Amino acid sequence: MRLLVIAVGRLKQGPERELTNRYRGRFDDIGRKLGFRGGVEIHEIAESRARDAATRMAEEAAAIAALFPEKYGLVALDERGKSIDSAAFATHLGRFRDAATDIIFVIGGADGLSPELRGKAGLTIAFGAATWPHQMVRVMLLEQIYRAATILAGHPYHRA
Repeated sequence: MRLLVIAVGRLKQGPERELTNRYRGRFDDIGRKLGFRGGVEIHEIAESRARDAATRMAEEAAAIAALFPEKYGLVALDERGKSIDSAAFATHLGRFRDAATDIIFVIGGADGLSPELRGKAGLTIAFGAATWPHQMVRVMLLEQIYRAATILAGHPYHRA
């Protein structure tokens, strides 16, 4: 099974990219031992230039959906989602792995994700009640993916 992160917007050089790469590399090391093949793939989608928010979200959703593999579990990152702790996140990740299902994490652009795309998600999560820039959400997601792997492996990184 593979882990894919599909994000609207591009990370420029800087601390967000460095942190993303750091957690992605850490996950790659431990993930192979846990049955996650191929590490974490990241696909960046260009932000739509449409004039209205609904059209922007629809265009971005179409570009995101074009990258979906045949069999997948969709996790939407959205401010309206559930706040779950790291142990619950690890449990979800383990279930997807055990079902041999590719996992797609989707991060929307400035307008968020389209309601249709959110509706397809088997899980919608939020990193708290605040609205975060997509660059920060990507860093937090990669850290949580790494943390979940350490929980599944019994590694001491997660001590709660």
